[in-house]
Amino acid sequence: MSSREALNLADDKGLDLVKISPNANPPVCKLMNYGKYVYELAKKNKEAKKNQKVVEVKEVWLSMTIDVGDLNVKAKQTQKFLSAGNKVKVSIRMRGRQMAHSNLSIDVMHRFFEIVKDYGVMEKQPLLEGRNVWMMLAPIKA
Repeated sequence: MSSREALNLADDKGLDLVKISPNANPPVCKLMNYGKYVYELAKKNKEAKKNQKVVEVKEVWLSMTIDVGDLNVKAKQTQKFLSAGNKVKVSIRMRGRQMAHSNLSIDVMHRFFEIVKDYGVMEKQPLLEGRNVWMMLAPIKA
Protein backbone atom coordinates (compact mmCIF):
# COMPACT_ATOMS: atom_id res chain seq x y z
CA MET A 1 0.00 0.00 0.00
CA SER A 2 1.10 3.57 -0.38
CA SER A 3 2.81 5.44 2.42
CA ARG A 4 -0.17 7.81 2.80
CA GLU A 5 -2.59 4.92 3.27
CA ALA A 6 -0.27 3.26 5.78
CA LEU A 7 0.13 6.53 7.69
CA ASN A 8 -3.66 7.04 7.77
CA LEU A 9 -4.16 3.45 8.95
CA ALA A 10 -1.61 3.93 11.74
CA ASP A 11 -3.27 7.22 12.72
CA ASP A 12 -6.70 5.57 12.91
CA LYS A 13 -5.40 2.80 15.19
CA GLY A 14 -3.36 5.21 17.34
CA LEU A 15 -0.06 3.52 16.47
CA ASP A 16 3.20 4.63 14.87
CA LEU A 17 4.43 3.72 11.39
CA VAL A 18 8.01 2.45 11.75
CA LYS A 19 10.30 1.73 8.80
CA ILE A 20 11.84 -1.71 9.29
CA SER A 21 13.83 -1.82 6.04
CA PRO A 22 13.90 1.63 4.42
CA ASN A 23 16.35 0.61 1.64
CA ALA A 24 14.14 -2.20 0.30
CA ASN A 25 12.00 -1.61 -2.79
CA PRO A 26 9.22 -0.94 -1.72
CA PRO A 27 10.22 0.08 1.87
CA VAL A 28 9.01 -2.30 4.59
CA CYS A 29 7.09 -0.68 7.46
CA LYS A 30 5.38 -1.92 10.60
CA LEU A 31 2.55 -0.57 12.74
CA MET A 32 3.56 -0.49 16.41
CA ASN A 33 3.55 1.57 19.57
CA TYR A 34 7.09 2.94 19.26
CA GLY A 35 7.30 4.28 22.82
CA LYS A 36 6.41 0.86 24.24
CA TYR A 37 8.94 -0.78 21.91
CA VAL A 38 11.76 1.52 23.07
CA TYR A 39 10.80 0.91 26.73
CA GLU A 40 10.84 -2.89 26.28
CA LEU A 41 14.20 -2.70 24.51
CA ALA A 42 15.73 -0.60 27.31
CA LYS A 43 14.31 -2.99 29.91
CA LYS A 44 15.80 -6.01 28.09
CA ASN A 45 19.22 -4.33 27.80
CA LYS A 46 19.19 -3.41 31.49
CA GLU A 47 18.36 -7.02 32.45
CA ALA A 48 21.16 -8.37 30.22
CA LYS A 49 23.64 -5.92 31.75
CA LYS A 50 22.61 -6.94 35.26
CA ASN A 51 23.21 -10.64 34.53
CA GLN A 52 26.64 -10.31 32.94
CA LYS A 53 29.79 -10.92 35.00
CA VAL A 54 32.66 -8.45 34.77
CA VAL A 55 35.99 -10.24 34.47
CA GLU A 56 38.77 -8.49 36.37
CA VAL A 57 42.44 -8.72 35.47
CA LYS A 58 44.55 -9.32 38.56
CA GLU A 59 48.31 -8.89 38.42
CA VAL A 60 51.02 -10.97 40.11
CA TRP A 61 54.65 -9.78 40.12
CA LEU A 62 57.45 -12.30 40.22
CA SER A 63 61.21 -11.90 40.40
CA MET A 64 63.77 -13.50 38.16
CA THR A 65 65.60 -14.82 41.23
CA ILE A 66 62.47 -16.01 43.09
CA ASP A 67 62.91 -19.03 45.35
CA VAL A 68 60.64 -22.10 45.47
CA GLY A 69 58.75 -21.10 48.63
CA ASP A 70 57.97 -17.61 47.36
CA LEU A 71 56.96 -19.03 43.99
CA ASN A 72 54.50 -21.39 45.73
CA VAL A 73 53.00 -18.50 47.74
CA LYS A 74 52.45 -16.48 44.55
CA ALA A 75 51.03 -19.57 42.83
CA LYS A 76 48.55 -20.14 45.66
CA GLN A 77 47.34 -16.53 45.37
CA THR A 78 47.03 -16.92 41.59
CA GLN A 79 45.01 -20.12 42.07
CA LYS A 80 42.55 -18.15 44.25
CA PHE A 81 42.20 -15.48 41.56
CA LEU A 82 41.64 -18.06 38.81
CA SER A 83 39.13 -20.00 40.93
CA ALA A 84 37.17 -16.78 41.41
CA GLY A 85 36.94 -16.44 37.61
CA ASN A 86 39.44 -13.60 37.15
CA LYS A 87 42.20 -13.38 34.58
CA VAL A 88 45.75 -13.04 35.91
CA LYS A 89 48.64 -11.13 34.38
CA VAL A 90 51.97 -12.52 35.59
CA SER A 91 54.90 -10.09 35.26
CA ILE A 92 58.63 -10.04 35.88
CA ARG A 93 60.65 -6.80 35.82
CA MET A 94 64.30 -7.29 35.01
CA ARG A 95 66.93 -4.95 36.45
CA GLY A 96 70.50 -4.25 35.39
CA ARG A 97 72.41 -7.31 34.25
CA GLN A 98 69.29 -9.47 34.32
CA MET A 99 68.47 -8.10 30.86
CA ALA A 100 71.33 -10.15 29.43
CA HIS A 101 69.65 -13.34 30.68
CA SER A 102 66.02 -12.76 29.72
CA ASN A 103 65.64 -16.46 28.86
CA LEU A 104 65.91 -17.26 32.61
CA SER A 105 62.83 -15.13 33.32
CA ILE A 106 60.88 -17.02 30.67
CA ASP A 107 61.94 -20.27 32.40
CA VAL A 108 60.59 -18.87 35.70
CA MET A 109 57.29 -18.13 33.93
CA HIS A 110 57.05 -21.70 32.63
CA ARG A 111 57.82 -23.13 36.10
CA PHE A 112 55.13 -20.88 37.56
CA PHE A 113 52.61 -22.03 34.95
CA GLU A 114 53.38 -25.70 35.71
CA ILE A 115 52.24 -25.07 39.30
CA VAL A 116 48.94 -23.34 38.37
CA LYS A 117 48.05 -25.23 35.17
CA ASP A 118 45.23 -27.14 36.94
CA TYR A 119 43.39 -23.85 37.56
CA GLY A 120 44.03 -21.88 34.38
CA VAL A 121 45.18 -21.89 30.79
CA MET A 122 47.91 -19.76 29.25
CA GLU A 123 46.09 -17.18 27.16
CA LYS A 124 49.31 -15.44 26.08
CA GLN A 125 52.76 -17.01 26.05
CA PRO A 126 55.53 -15.26 28.05
CA LEU A 127 56.41 -12.15 26.06
CA LEU A 128 59.46 -9.88 26.44
CA GLU A 129 58.47 -6.21 26.28
CA GLY A 130 61.31 -3.85 27.14
CA ARG A 131 62.40 -4.66 30.70
CA ASN A 132 59.26 -6.66 31.47
CA VAL A 133 58.31 -10.23 30.71
CA TRP A 134 54.61 -11.00 31.08
CA MET A 135 52.04 -13.68 30.32
CA MET A 136 48.27 -13.83 30.67
CA LEU A 137 46.42 -16.67 32.39
CA ALA A 138 42.69 -17.27 32.05
CA PRO A 139 40.49 -19.49 34.24
CA ILE A 140 39.49 -22.91 32.93
CA LYS A 141 35.87 -22.95 31.73
CA ALA A 142 33.62 -25.06 33.94
